[in-house]
Amino acid sequence: MHKTLGTFAKYLKAQKLKFTKERGAVLQEMFLHRGHLEAEDLLYSLRRKKKGASRATVYRTLELLMDSGIVRKVDLGHGHSHYELVLDHPHHEHMVCVNCGKVLEFSDKKIEMALKRLCKKSRFEHTSHHFQVFGYCDKCRRTKTQEE
Repeated sequence: MHKTLGTFAKYLKAQKLKFTKERGAVLQEMFLHRGHLEAEDLLYSLRRKKKGASRATVYRTLELLMDSGIVRKVDLGHGHSHYELVLDHPHHEHMVCVNCGKVLEFSDKKIEMALKRLCKKSRFEHTSHHFQVFGYCDKCRRTKTQEE
């Protein structure tokens, strides 16, 4: 976490912004949960711990964390955004069950290589991507098949 704190502090300094205790608390909560978090879940957790961060501070800090490359926003099909740590974490994609909401993370070198080839062929400079697959997890698929 210390490396990430340093990265965030350097980013804020470059933007002529301060590293406040509230911004630090938001980043720390991201580390504690390590999953896919909604901004409102972060806010609730900070308030429960009596860390003085307003809703606006949470949302602004998440934007700064995204801009700094520490966090990314993902759409998991629930009608609102989720956030996850990406700095120093292996790149991955998501499979999301449309029935129960289960999220499976996966990495596939063949998909990554195909994307690189496609970008090269199209003369497109790739800077980032995220990929979500929506469908039914094994448990929901079996339940769905039994009901039919």
